[in-house]
Amino acid sequence: MKKPHSRNVKKLLIIIAGAAIQGYSMGVFLFPNAIPSGGAGGLTVLFHHWFHVPLSIALWMLNSSMLVFAVYFLSAASAMGTLLGITVTSVSVNLSAFLWDTPFHNEWLDLACGSVLLGIGIGILLRQGVSNGGIGIVALIISKYRSVNPATPLFIINGLIFILTAYVIDWEIVVQAVICQYVSTRIVAWIY
Repeated sequence: MKKPHSRNVKKLLIIIAGAAIQGYSMGVFLFPNAIPSGGAGGLTVLFHHWFHVPLSIALWMLNSSMLVFAVYFLSAASAMGTLLGITVTSVSVNLSAFLWDTPFHNEWLDLACGSVLLGIGIGILLRQGVSNGGIGIVALIISKYRSVNPATPLFIINGLIFILTAYVIDWEIVVQAVICQYVSTRIVAWIY
């Protein structure tokens, strides 16, 4: 039988790996093409566009602001795992964008690779019982108190953010964002 300490260390390492994969997908494939990976990703792209805030910092600010709600409405343990995940994701976005160039320089290939890797990262996090942050936290809270599937509020909120992002930056982004959501959620469902 494994010791509780080794299980906790293993879980933390898995959370770090999932978050690093998610951050890599965003920093190398999605964000360089201004493709929002979700609601928080869409808001991150907008904050960067409007205020020139570095992508990793904007992502961390948006995700960490949701943690207050997670602690209050969900559980402290879930919020702590989520905090670790969003911090590693944000650092990975920054490091990935700094260390690696987009390999394909083709937004549709970048979209495909980024979506698959995003789904792998998020799937790993969810399998460990933590959120990847952002709008997912809001969807979980709505689901808990309104007895609805979290996919419904997640889709509606993300959709509104995608439309705003498209209006401000480019309408083609809506198509890419929907493709990213579809591919990554299929991967999440497969992993989870």
